[in-house]
This record gives sequence, C-alpha cells and structure tokens, in this order.
Amino acid sequence: MAIAGLEISRRVAPERASQKGFLGVAALLFAASTAVTIVWCASMSAMDGMPMPGGWTMSMAWMRMPGQTWPGAAATFLGMWIVMMVAMMLPSLVPMLRRYREAVGRTGETRLGRLTAIVGAGYFFVWTVFGTVAYPLGVALATIEMQQPALARAVPVAVGVVVLIAGAFQLGAWKARHLACCREAPGRGRTLPADAGTAWRHGVLLGLHCVRCCAGLMAILLIVGVMDLGAMAVVAAAITAERVAPAGERVARAIGAVAVVAGLLLIARAAGPV
Repeated sequence: MAIAGLEISRRVAPERASQKGFLGVAALLFAASTAVTIVWCASMSAMDGMPMPGGWTMSMAWMRMPGQTWPGAAATFLGMWIVMMVAMMLPSLVPMLRRYREAVGRTGETRLGRLTAIVGAGYFFVWTVFGTVAYPLGVALATIEMQQPALARAVPVAVGVVVLIAGAFQLGAWKARHLACCREAPGRGRTLPADAGTAWRHGVLLGLHCVRCCAGLMAILLIVGVMDLGAMAVVAAAITAERVAPAGERVARAIGAVAVVAGLLLIARAAGPV
C-alpha cells in the first residue's frame, strides 16, 4: 500500500503543478489585457465624441483618426477588440479550459499547456471574426446616422429597444441551451483526443456556443458604447456570473429581467418630453 500511495503522489504532484501554472498564466493574461483595455479606453474617452441630434454622442470607435486610412482604422479597432475580448471573456473561459484539460488529462497526455493554448486560440478566433463583422456594420450605421438627422434622433429609442430585446433573449430557450453547453462542455466524465486538430475544433466550438450565448449582452455593449469601461465591466460581470454561478440559468434570467426593465425605462425616457 505504501508503494501504491507513492505512485499516486508522483502522479498528483505534476498535475497540481500544471494546474497552478495554467491558473498563473491565465491570471497574468487577464491582468495584462485588462490594463491595456483600461489605457486604451481612457485614451479614446479623452477624445470628444461627435454630438448628434437627439442628445447623444457618437463613439469615436466608429470613426477614423486624422490622417488614418480605413484599413488602418479597422486594424486598430480589431486589435482593441481582441484585447478587450480577452479581458472580458477570460474569467468565464477558464472553467471551460479546466474541463478540457481534465478531459484530455484522462488520456495520460502531458502536453496540456500547448493544447490548452490551441483551444484558447480557436475560441478567440471566433470572437475575432465577430469583431471583423461588427466593425463595418458599425461604421456603416454611424455613417447613415451622421447623414440622416431624423434617424439620429431615433437612436435613443433604438438603444432602449435593443436592450429590451436583449433582455427578452436572456429569458428564452436558445439562451438556456447554449448557456448549458458553455457551462458543461466538454461534459462530465468525457475523454477527448489529445491532438492539435481536436483542440482547435473544440476551441472554435466553444467560441461559437459563447457567441450565440452572449449575443444579447454583446448587442447591449455595442449599442451602449463599445469603448465604455462601465458598460464593459457590467457585461463582463454578467457573462461571468451566468457561467460560474451554481444556478447559472436563474442568473441569466435575472439579468434578462433587469435588461427588460432597463430597456423599457430607456424607451420611456427617450420618448418622453425633452
């Protein structure tokens, strides 16, 4: 029995060291991305936005800086977006990565660090594609709003409608299904092959579930202010809470109820007398 106990301790010690290393790297990455995001947002907020009809201000995120080309502006936005997504999504991604490491670890694989990095790369690749699509849409909408004052005046009401719809989305079966996938993947007791291709596909699948799950909350962030630190913090906290809390589905519904009320209040305020 003493020999068996020694063998178990020899296996457990490297696993614990690997787990500590993984959590340490995640913490450093989170701290660095958060710091860069704060600095970037502060520099953007120091620039005055464009006052618009209807009493709101156009975000500088959808505009070019003086002397900047549109490809340069898009590259700047995308770089900012990737760093921001790491800061916002990493707290909710870490539990999913831990479950992946457990599933691969059952095969006796020891290269968990490399495979975990590939999963993370696949996950954030999906969010990068999301940002690549969001930017031209945001620029196009901003351009139309600057050219059409009547449309610009309707933006405050539209913001309330988006928040209301996003809150309703939080209450639906689609949200519950993808939230369950994010909370349980890759599944309790399941073993995954320890190869790079499977790791990449698993990361992409996690990213797809996450984008679908967070669609409502990310819509709120984009419409309220993609470079607003307060909005980012609230959305990130909501995403993390519904992923890691014991009763995640109830948390998601509570967030949805708050968003519905907030949307109604925003619509009432925008539609009321000036």
